[in-house]
Amino acid sequence: METISNLDNLARLASYSFMDTLNADPDATSNGVDHYPRQVFSGHYVPVSPTPLENPEYVTHSKNLFRELGFADSMAQSADFICVFSGDLTNVPEPMRKLGWATGYALSIYGTEYKQQCPFQTGNGYGDGRAISVLETVIDGHRWEMQLKGGGRTPYCRGADGRAVLRSSVREFLAQEHMHALGVPTSRSLSLYVSKTEKVKRPWYSEGSRSKDPDMVILEPAAISTRVAPSFIRVGQIELFGRRARNNDHPQAMEELEQIVLHLIDREYGDVIDQSLSTAEKVLLLAREFRSRLTSLIANWIRVGYCQGNFNSDNCAAGGFTLDYGPFGFCELFDPYFQSWTGGGQHFAFLNQPVAAEKNFQMFCTALRPLLTSDQDSLRQLDEIQSNFASVMQLQMENMWAAKLGLDTFNTELFNELVSLMMQTSVDYTIFFRELSSVPDDIEPLKKSFYKNRNYNLNPERMNNRWSEWLNKWKAIIRVNTTDTLDELSRKMKLMNPKYSLREWFVAPAYQQAAAGDYSLIRELQEIMTKPYEEQSKEVEEKFYMLKPLEFFEVGGLSYYSCSS
Repeated sequence: METISNLDNLARLASYSFMDTLNADPDATSNGVDHYPRQVFSGHYVPVSPTPLENPEYVTHSKNLFRELGFADSMAQSADFICVFSGDLTNVPEPMRKLGWATGYALSIYGTEYKQQCPFQTGNGYGDGRAISVLETVIDGHRWEMQLKGGGRTPYCRGADGRAVLRSSVREFLAQEHMHALGVPTSRSLSLYVSKTEKVKRPWYSEGSRSKDPDMVILEPAAISTRVAPSFIRVGQIELFGRRARNNDHPQAMEELEQIVLHLIDREYGDVIDQSLSTAEKVLLLAREFRSRLTSLIANWIRVGYCQGNFNSDNCAAGGFTLDYGPFGFCELFDPYFQSWTGGGQHFAFLNQPVAAEKNFQMFCTALRPLLTSDQDSLRQLDEIQSNFASVMQLQMENMWAAKLGLDTFNTELFNELVSLMMQTSVDYTIFFRELSSVPDDIEPLKKSFYKNRNYNLNPERMNNRWSEWLNKWKAIIRVNTTDTLDELSRKMKLMNPKYSLREWFVAPAYQQAAAGDYSLIRELQEIMTKPYEEQSKEVEEKFYMLKPLEFFEVGGLSYYSCSS
């Protein structure tokens, strides 16, 4: 693959399929000056110009993604690249365009559509409030869309400033890098720039605050991160067009639904769905394939301890990958109801994510139904695909738990007993499974994962005996279950159970130092968290393979947050 060393090279690979094959909002401006809240009644996108960051400065870029795309690392700090990916499209080389695009979508929370978040109470003002796509490219046969997070106001901004702050941008950038390295399908990080002069107000927590809600308003540096994916089509987007088609909101409503669904298939499922099939056949294959991807994704989330936190339909990528790192978190102290977002409730908690995914899938299928209304057999098949989601999800989960435990088949009794012990003992999720992956002779290595001061009422001797009994039972099952040597088994388990996890108390100092102009900890974390399964240096292990300090529990901004801007 030829190295892309400058913006002119990149421009030659531009290919704007979304804008060229789908419909612009007929009420949109031609120059992209469309930065105030308004209702958007039809069309697939609104052409909009990003708002450039003032005095942008380079923070970091993804060396791994640059390598995959064939980009020279030097591009990330070149003046013209910084201009484009900090929001200034005024001087882009042709055939790149001086306009980006923002999209509308519907919002369903746990299977119920809401319109209250729309300032007009109609659902016609909800969508990309600060996310603006600026480029599509085809590189080595793969299409990539590049989207600015924090690129300024759009018609969907609902009165907000359209900016992202450095804090949330660092979190998203590092999370995307980490999740990709963990082998979890995700949008990717490309670059991160911060303004040296532009600051915006955000509610946040004072140091050490134990308030559930932010207790102060602070000025934070504005930043723009660029995220990359095959597309950014969401379940909520398909929902919006499904709703318009059901309600016959405008004469082209059914046509626009079909267009966006076929575009989704082309962008995300072109390798598995034959273009020569009828629309009905494509829709059924789409539903089945998305079900497979979504159930696999959720099992992967739980495998690595990730909790999305706010898994609404608008945060659910229709391509079946992780999207929108808002109030996410990685489970440390094991708790089935772990949830770092104070507004998320139990319905979006760690081990409830399979059910939340099922709710999003139901809304996806509902949105597809208008395309099948004339074909009763296809509707019946769609209903069957939808109703089997829970059983497919259960199988994915059981296979995942078996793999984490080094087993060929899931053992319900062994697993249930383990969950009970993990909860009663207060164990660290990542450290426990990593230590178990060494197939220890006794429980001493497992004790590295125990938060010993969290529960004062346990009888340590009794708990040690229970753990020893469980470990012996697990090893007896392994001897029957696998022909691998213990070394082979350990190696396989360590590929399922990462050693390093992106813990919030690692990230907070990184963005705090970055706000003062020191980006070294961001880059250090980036280096470590993109090798999460590897045994790294002793210094790295001592610094980053450790239990959460007790003083960080129940602290706003470290254990939970109410906003993610």
